[in-house]
Amino acid sequence: MSVGARRRVAARAIRLDRSLEALPLFRLSDSADDAAITYADGSGGRWRVIPAPGDRLPGTFDQDVYVELMRRFHEAGDPDDGAITFTLHAFLRAMSRRVDGRTYEQLRGALSRLERTTLESQGVYESASTHSRGDLRFTLLAAVAVERRRTLDREQLPLFESIATAEPGVARVVLSSIIRDNLAADHVVSLSAASYWSLESPVARRLYRLLEVARADGRLTWRIGLDKLAEQLPLAQRYPSHLQRVLQPAHDMLVAQGILRNAAIRQQQREWYVDYMLGSRPA
Repeated sequence: MSVGARRRVAARAIRLDRSLEALPLFRLSDSADDAAITYADGSGGRWRVIPAPGDRLPGTFDQDVYVELMRRFHEAGDPDDGAITFTLHAFLRAMSRRVDGRTYEQLRGALSRLERTTLESQGVYESASTHSRGDLRFTLLAAVAVERRRTLDREQLPLFESIATAEPGVARVVLSSIIRDNLAADHVVSLSAASYWSLESPVARRLYRLLEVARADGRLTWRIGLDKLAEQLPLAQRYPSHLQRVLQPAHDMLVAQGILRNAAIRQQQREWYVDYMLGSRPA
């Protein structure tokens, strides 16, 4: 395969830490509740997502920033030091976001949150390098630095019609070594970038990530309790009728993309379940 072909394949693929994808991280609603996310795996393990003092939990925009960071990390060849560099302008364009002062601040805020939000695992997060589920505290990003363009560069930028602002800034971020270890051990799930960005709902995007964990486990069908799914995504809604209203549009999008062949929410006695039939892996 030529270098150009390898780069095109890399641009389409998003490799994500399989252990992390099975755990809740990003708020998927506009709830003002900024308390820590807490998740129990049913076997005594516990997972918490703890916001930095004075900040909120990562949300829907942060989820997209995380996925784009992981795509760029893979495209850069999984650098050993975990560092990738990019302009804020190019990053927002890759996410199909409007490029202006507001979105620059959103991106800076998201990068800061991914560096400062603490992820705490007690026997839940699996390290592929040690084949264990020990107690860990880490963050998604080990370091973040955003530098403004030099004055000369800023003066030149308005000369180019493709650049909408004179101050995009350049970011350098370092991915956590814990996550890098799982990527290096190929303990991953793989997404199609085109499929991910074509899903218009943050819930559908998160559900796509979670379904790929089921696929990596060798499943063609997957049954999960509705309340358990709500915790694992996570969703703020708790009543079955409310959860169905949130999940149905996401299911429709995933079926339309071929990621799912079918999704059905069923009640058996007093328990509610979701039955998924996975589709073919998106190209």
